[in-house]
Amino acid sequence: MKSHDTEPNPPEWRAALPELPADAAGPVFDAPWQAQAFAMTLALHERGLFTWSEWALYLNRAIADAQSAGDADRGDTYYAHWLTALERISTAKGLVTGGMLSSRRADWDEAARATPHGEPIELRRRPERT
Repeated sequence: MKSHDTEPNPPEWRAALPELPADAAGPVFDAPWQAQAFAMTLALHERGLFTWSEWALYLNRAIADAQSAGDADRGDTYYAHWLTALERISTAKGLVTGGMLSSRRADWDEAARATPHGEPIELRRRPERT
C-alpha cells in the first residue's frame, strides 16, 4: 500500500522534480524511509538551505551516476537516488560530514543485523565516535 503526503504538490516541486513519484494527492511513497527522506529534504529547503533548482541538479546527478553504474532505471530506485542526492547536498552545504554519514550507515547496518526478520528496525544513537 502506498502512502501519500497530505499536502498537494506545490507547482515549484512539479517544475523542478518532474520524475517525483506522485499522484493528484501528492508524492507517493512505497516505504516509510522514502517519506522520511522526502520530509528531510523539504525541511532543509524550507529553511532556505538550498533551492529546488539546486536540489534538482543534485538529484539529476545522482540518477545519472547510478545509470552510468548500471541502474536499469525501472523507477523502483528513485528514492535511493533521492537519498544519495540528500547526502551529497547536505555534505556540500556543510550540514553533515562524510564521517557523520559513515557513522550513521554503520549504526543502521548494525541495527538491521540485530533485528529479527519482520520486526521494525530500532536505530539507537550511539555516542559520537572519535
